[in-house]
This record gives sequence, C-alpha cells and structure tokens, in this order.
Amino acid sequence: MSLNVLLHPTYFPNIAHMAAIVQADGVSFEMDDNFAKQTYRTRTYIYAANGKLLLNIPVIYTQKNRQKYRDVKISNTENWQSLHWKSLLSAYKTSPFFEYYEDDLRPLFEMKAEFILDFNLKCFEVISDCLQLEKSIQKTEEFKHDIADASDLRSLVNPKTDLNFQNDAYTQVFDDKHGFINNLSILDLLFNEGPNALDYLETQDLSL
Repeated sequence: MSLNVLLHPTYFPNIAHMAAIVQADGVSFEMDDNFAKQTYRTRTYIYAANGKLLLNIPVIYTQKNRQKYRDVKISNTENWQSLHWKSLLSAYKTSPFFEYYEDDLRPLFEMKAEFILDFNLKCFEVISDCLQLEKSIQKTEEFKHDIADASDLRSLVNPKTDLNFQNDAYTQVFDDKHGFINNLSILDLLFNEGPNALDYLETQDLSL
C-alpha cells in the first residue's frame, strides 16, 4: 500500500521526521501555513559535550501580525550561522564522518540567508544529497486543515509532538557521558553513521 505524507519543512529535520520522509512513497511539504514560533521551523537539536544542545535561528516576527511561513525573514543582526557552525565543529569534529560531509554543509553557514522557509528547503536539499536520497517532493499551493489523500504529519513541527517510533541506538560522540539521546537532528545521525544513515532511516519502525 502506498503511503503519502504531508510535513512542514524544518531546520535540519530530526530523525523521526526524516524517517517518515524516507519511508513514504510520496512526500509533500506544507508551503502555505501561518508561521508559529518555538517549533522545528527554526530549531534543531544536536549532541554536544554537555548533552542536548538547541540550535535556534532568530527570525523577524511578532505574534500580533499573522505571517505566512514563507514570508518570515531571518534576523541576521547576530552572526547565528557562524555560531551554529562552531557548535557543530565542537560537537562533531571527532565523529567518524564529519570531515566526509564538512565541505557539503559548510556553505549553508556562509551563504546569505534571508527567508527561513527558503533556507530550510536548501538545508533539506543538501542533506538529501549527503544521504543520496532521491525523493521527489511536492509543494502545496493552498492550506487545507483536513487532508484526505495523505497522512497529515504537520504536527511533527511542534517539539512536543513526536512520532511513535523505535529509534535503535547508534554510537554517538558523547554517549559515554550522557547515554543515547533519541531523535536528534539528522546531522547527528549523518556525522556518526555516514553512508549507513539512509539504511538506518529505512529500518526505523514508524507508527504513522
């Protein structure tokens, strides 16, 4: 039976999010929703020396004026891209595959990033190349509350919502200090598992 899913584009998707994409027959990205703060649209979590670390992209947004996700601009008054890259270097420079993907990923932290949605789509494109994931992504043209022809996984954009899935432990850089941390950014899996990352995503037990 074919499975189609609808999700929000996020900042370096977490492992549950990526597993859903990898295992689906058809994937659509929601392009016409309203923006909401404190979601995976602007954040991702990595495994640093002190444990789980939030990487958050600052945006220009107020709750008073409702805005579409695609219209929200990134706030570049602080050099957040440099800070995020330094955090990744600190967390993963000793991981088995960081150097393997470093040249592919570094430009994302050096390019001018204006709109958060566009930047997230670019990050997904680069991650797909790193994973050698060939997946045709459809993009919605209007917002619909109820979805009849796909599994609606848009709630996964909320950090408080997670797929019910079995994330088998893999070796993480600091797991001797803090143990295995579940459902981090796809970057954690990529740097630790390298070319095996796609197989790992394909074998996760998702309950959609």
